[in-house]
Amino acid sequence: MAAGAALPGLFFCFAAMVLLIFVSVSAPKWEAIRFLSVSGAGHTTHFGVFGYTGTATHVGYYFNPSIIGTAVPNSMNDRIYHNLTETLILHPIAAGLAGIAFLFGLCGAGYHRAGTVFMSLLAALAMLTTLVAWVLDMVLFGIAHHRFREAGVDVHWGNALWLTLGALVSLFIGFILAACGVFGHYRRRPAAY
Repeated sequence: MAAGAALPGLFFCFAAMVLLIFVSVSAPKWEAIRFLSVSGAGHTTHFGVFGYTGTATHVGYYFNPSIIGTAVPNSMNDRIYHNLTETLILHPIAAGLAGIAFLFGLCGAGYHRAGTVFMSLLAALAMLTTLVAWVLDMVLFGIAHHRFREAGVDVHWGNALWLTLGALVSLFIGFILAACGVFGHYRRRPAAY
């Protein structure tokens, strides 16, 4: 057994990875996880990372009024909004980084201090990626929420924003604990005679 010092950071990196995976498989694949819900014309459209209800999965999308089933302000279908929806790809990237940090944490907990060092570095990189993703989420869907509300459309916040925030906090704690775990006690195995 190398170190128990890596275990707390390992737990938080794993939790962040799971939360970011949930966000990454949001609508249209998993309708329960969404950034925004728009109700109109008898159905509700849920917006996710790779599209929204009624569309195929792809990186970046336009707000198509015929699929959404309600009025979409013209300003929401310009290139700026499309580019902002392309940045949603940062969620699976952050999930991958958190997963790699978790794997290095397993090495740190089981074998060597170097695993814990790499876990702390990758947790920091995943945390920065998640921070950028969360800020862009708030900008994109905050403006969309405001524009839909101005157009008189029934719109509600989804849970993906808060799952991303939870992953950000978890990665921050994981980074701090992993950085502290680097200086923890690592026992050497007794030499075989």
